[in-house]
Amino acid sequence: MHNPSKSLTPLLEVAVFSYHGARIAEEAGADRIELCDNPHDGGTTPSYGYLRQVKEAIQIPVFPIIRPRDGDFLYSEEEWNMVIQDIRICKELGFPGIVTGSLTAAAAVDVEQLQRAVDVAYPMQVTFHRAFDRVAKPELSLEQIINCGCSRILTSGCKPTAPEGKELIRRLVQQAGDRIIIMPGSGVRSSNLHELLQHTNAPEYHSSARITVPSDMQYVSPDFKEDAGRMLVNAEEIRQMKSALLGASLE
Repeated sequence: MHNPSKSLTPLLEVAVFSYHGARIAEEAGADRIELCDNPHDGGTTPSYGYLRQVKEAIQIPVFPIIRPRDGDFLYSEEEWNMVIQDIRICKELGFPGIVTGSLTAAAAVDVEQLQRAVDVAYPMQVTFHRAFDRVAKPELSLEQIINCGCSRILTSGCKPTAPEGKELIRRLVQQAGDRIIIMPGSGVRSSNLHELLQHTNAPEYHSSARITVPSDMQYVSPDFKEDAGRMLVNAEEIRQMKSALLGASLE
């Protein structure tokens, strides 16, 4: 089991979906990056080239998400073998942690698959992602994830956003104690971060701080109507969230 110590100042993890987004997040003061691809699918495993480029350029901790496809979190043996191979790649590249998770058809943690992932990942940290928010029994699932050796759980409290799920998040933080980190995520912004921190007392927070920027293409064919803009992170929003967390630690 690899449980990181809690910081006196709550940490901010930022989800990014591109190399450029990772650079912006680091420069704006993020403490850690969750590295993802395909934002419209909720985040899937980054490509090898994307992983390697970020690992070589970014100095703060980067945790790639290992999710082989969009949709639910019920994976076949073949799909989980893909997850295991991608975890091995991240380990070889020297990442300090990864983000993954899987469920059974009954909406419970797939303990067998998760244990295999944690064992292969060691000594990397493993964050159990928001598959947690689809479980039928969150308190039981928390204990199972702890027993598998994960370092943290990313959760919105089994609601669409963390502010909506803050009551369950508060209870999970209390239940977890020092055994695992509960990290609220989804809908976390500078406007609600202080209230969320005061209510849950969670030690880490997760935000995409996402914005869409227009394409730099000088010519766009009139026959193609789709939006060619790309998703990035809002540097000013990250700075404001960091300021809110620092201010809370000084209260």
